[in-house]
Amino acid sequence: MNSILFVGEHSRTYDVQWHHHEHWELVYCTSGEGVFQFENGATIHYQEGEAVAIPPRLRHTNVSREGFTNIHVRMDDPAFSDRTPFRVADDDERHLKEAFLQVKYYYLADIHKRELVLNALGELIASYLVVYRSNSEFSEPVEQIRNMIIRNYAEPSFALDEAIRTMPFHYDYLRKLFRKEMGITPLEYMTGLRMKKAEVMLGAMWTKDYSVTEIAQLCGYEDALYFSRVFKKHFGCAPTAYTKNYKNRNQDM
Repeated sequence: MNSILFVGEHSRTYDVQWHHHEHWELVYCTSGEGVFQFENGATIHYQEGEAVAIPPRLRHTNVSREGFTNIHVRMDDPAFSDRTPFRVADDDERHLKEAFLQVKYYYLADIHKRELVLNALGELIASYLVVYRSNSEFSEPVEQIRNMIIRNYAEPSFALDEAIRTMPFHYDYLRKLFRKEMGITPLEYMTGLRMKKAEVMLGAMWTKDYSVTEIAQLCGYEDALYFSRVFKKHFGCAPTAYTKNYKNRNQDM
């Protein structure tokens, strides 16, 4: 997830012909402005300091009267709430721009094991887009549940259902509202965050000093066997096999 597959850059450009990609395309506008047009008739206007995320296999074109420059990244399976294109504005400190510039640098650099940095930057960019998008997109109850999960997902003692039931709305209403706005249930959202953390920990070299039981607890699971079942369902292999395969891939680089 969030793996960087390709990084490119447009110098001053006025018209990009209709095309599509097999993976998500994330485009950060470094100057100018323009319009993305999609085959379903939708359009997204953007300007310098904004990013547009385009889902796989959606035909689109990019046109501009004054011209634009950008950095565009193709990414495998970022954890966005739905599969529709969206636009986000960078923050005042231009953190998103800096992340895109770093991705461009490391993608082109001849650095041993650069994939470790690219994977981390892919995770960072995807997280920025989720956070910046959420600032104006979700209703207050859904945003409250999201924040509650983000703060507590790594705590084994956190009881999600009980926490939701303390809110001044009917439980079923909140669950349906969350799914409507996020595309997944609160439990699926929390599980996704836990699996992301597990993936990072199991892939990082320093995890050699941690057991699967310890990693399970750090990711919010008291039961290591249950953690392993969830991980295998999510990634197709057991945690120990994932660590072995990850290290073998990076030793061959």
